[in-house]
Amino acid sequence: MDTKILLESGTNELQLLEYTVGNNSYGINIAKVSEIMTDQEITPVPNGPDVVEGVFIPRDKLISVIDLHKVLHVPQTNSRKTFIVCQFNQMVVAFHVTAVKGFQTISWSDIVEPPAVSGGQDGMGISTGVAKINGKILMILDFEKIVSDLNRSNGIDTTGLSSVDKASIDAGNKRIVVADDSPFLNKMITSTLADTGFKNVVSFQNGEDAWDYVNTFKNRCTAEDITDNIACVISDIEMPKMDGHRLTKLIKDDPVLKSIPVILFSSLIDEQMIRKCKSVGADAQFSKPQITELIRTLLKLISQ
Repeated sequence: MDTKILLESGTNELQLLEYTVGNNSYGINIAKVSEIMTDQEITPVPNGPDVVEGVFIPRDKLISVIDLHKVLHVPQTNSRKTFIVCQFNQMVVAFHVTAVKGFQTISWSDIVEPPAVSGGQDGMGISTGVAKINGKILMILDFEKIVSDLNRSNGIDTTGLSSVDKASIDAGNKRIVVADDSPFLNKMITSTLADTGFKNVVSFQNGEDAWDYVNTFKNRCTAEDITDNIACVISDIEMPKMDGHRLTKLIKDDPVLKSIPVILFSSLIDEQMIRKCKSVGADAQFSKPQITELIRTLLKLISQ
């Protein structure tokens, strides 16, 4: 199965790999997917978390396996084991699912945020979005949170942050806009910015709401003073309604807003994704959990 399908940057489109866990349907951005594997021999990890099924070693590479049936409290309904091998946050991990169904091409605008009152038993508590495709509901799970719950260092790594030189910046007067659909990571990013001295942080959980907010400044600012009002936008790439590439392109194509620095902060950053980020005008891009490098670059961009 070819998982390297590319879409033009900034079109707000994505391809989902549809899969099932039990009788429920889910989707994952294929940009996260390295390959699909079946019937691998798994070696249990002594004293590991219950949801970690163990490890296997395809082609001499050790990969941890997380059983989504246990994460979602769903009984296994298929004796054949299917694994979605993913690469994000600079790591490789396999997720044990019931079955893989195929690809679906949709727009991020077709994905809405999950209901705020949703619980965790059906996956809604760790969901970042809900897609309706051909009358079928696909849940988009927060894989970063699933992994971070097992090891906090896989979420945001603040190592070295205390050594960052902030002396030349009056961070308290700088407005930073954050867009990240994961409530867990959104809170960690805004908290880290606050700890660094940025007190005026406005956060959103999708690119469309972030764009609507940024766009309101066109009527009260000029191209010369826009960065006095919005010092920087920090955005995830994968988000409901509007992705980070589209958000960046809209900002950079606008004659008033284009000088606002945009940093893309995503679990998907690799050489291929860096090229896509640059093609829409991003000033910098970092892979989660590289928050320290992001802060260093943020301070450099807003001091120029």
